Amino acid sequence: MRTTRLIAGAVSAGLLGLTPIAIAAPSQAADTWTTATTATPSTDKVVYGGDLYITVDLTSSDGYAPGGTEGTVTLMALEAGGSAWVPVATAENTYASFYDVKPQMNTQYKVVYSGFTATTSYQDNYTPSESAPFTIGVARKITAPKSGFVIKGKVTPDYAKKKIVIKVSKKEKKGYKSWKTIKTNKKGKYEVRLPRRGGTWYWTFTTKGDSKYLANGFGWRTWVS
Repeated sequence: MRTTRLIAGAVSAGLLGLTPIAIAAPSQAADTWTTATTATPSTDKVVYGGDLYITVDLTSSDGYAPGGTEGTVTLMALEAGGSAWVPVATAENTYASFYDVKPQMNTQYKVVYSGFTATTSYQDNYTPSESAPFTIGVARKITAPKSGFVIKGKVTPDYAKKKIVIKVSKKEKKGYKSWKTIKTNKKGKYEVRLPRRGGTWYWTFTTKGDSKYLANGFGWRTWVS
């Protein structure tokens, strides 16, 4: 009899467990998408002190760009002679580009997207990516007067006691031959007097390039009737 009562109790206990219980639906896992970052500069060279802008295009494998606050986009730079990339600026959102970029010498740039990990069920994950590096060449700035036979100015930066090659031709587009090579002083200044040759003559003044800066120069015309 005792055994029978124990079985009945067990059955009764089991029946109580049949009451329906609401079960929450499992949350959907966030998708993970691969990103690609493209950076396009407005020019590939500037004169020292000049600037450029860099357009950024961030895409992902789902066909849409990450949201504006889903990760960060950072401009990185590696100057000539340097060994490490350094951050220049971080865009205000993932849709922004970089403006007023002023390289101080020949510089490589790239744009890096940080990636993003979803924090809500409405977001997706995005992998990090970076653009291909590109180089912006920087030419030294050389100043000159507006007219005359005495040509003087200054070359910046870092052009103390260095050469300026002067060539001359009777034709503007061709036929230039070396006339004289002068040197700047310790402040990067130069001065030279051109001869008063009869007729029209064309002159070029050219600074030399090096590992940090591109060559630069200007053209000049003299005429004596």
